[in-house]
Amino acid sequence: MNPNERNPVGSVGRRRIARTAEPKTGFSFDARILARAGGTNLDYPSGQTVFAQGDPADAVYYITRGKVKLSVVSTAGREAVLALVGVGSFFGEACLARRPLRLQTATTIGAATLVRIWKQAVIGLLRQEPAFTETFMMHLLSRTMRVEEDLADQLFNSSEKRLARVLLLLANFGKKGKSGPSIPKISQETLAEMIGTTRSRVSFFMNKFRKLGFIDYNGGLSVNSSLLSVLLLDAEPTKSGVKAPASKAPTPRKK
Repeated sequence: MNPNERNPVGSVGRRRIARTAEPKTGFSFDARILARAGGTNLDYPSGQTVFAQGDPADAVYYITRGKVKLSVVSTAGREAVLALVGVGSFFGEACLARRPLRLQTATTIGAATLVRIWKQAVIGLLRQEPAFTETFMMHLLSRTMRVEEDLADQLFNSSEKRLARVLLLLANFGKKGKSGPSIPKISQETLAEMIGTTRSRVSFFMNKFRKLGFIDYNGGLSVNSSLLSVLLLDAEPTKSGVKAPASKAPTPRKK
């Protein structure tokens, strides 16, 4: 199924990009330059593949609406979710490193609107538009920091804490002006792939969080700020205020 394209150089396409683009870097960035560089607006339904692992790496994408899941599949067919990226984020930038093929698969989470910019056009913007260059560099630095945080989380935290962290990140807690309790519809299988555990463990912890009032199901998934207690305390809070020992990741055996 092909996404619907809107004219990137017409006035409607340009207004659409300018109105919805909200970079999270804090730098001034007029997203209309993407249209002037030949950027194309693409509308995708939920669950649509933007590009697949092994496809030609020929463009960078900018999200103006919705979220996108980035994942990889091993030769054995096992999928791992690397990141969920949202409004104001770029993805597919590895094509700028002269990689001919995609190393990841990008799939929309909910309906999404993306701006596709061909690789050579992005290179031109990086050379000619200082504001875009600054924003793009901050994006790369933020992505690198997030990868390092994810690695530390995977190595040192229990699956329960990893799940709590992912839910808080999806709800944008801690991001100025972006925090909101509702998160896009996401399956427990995807959550399990993101934190490196099984779906049954995710189901167990989600039920626990719901009983403790950390999350709610009201036509969707809402995350309450009280979920932060799972990350901040070494002991697990309960609804009655009595603390129980926190579940901890097993200590690696010494060789």
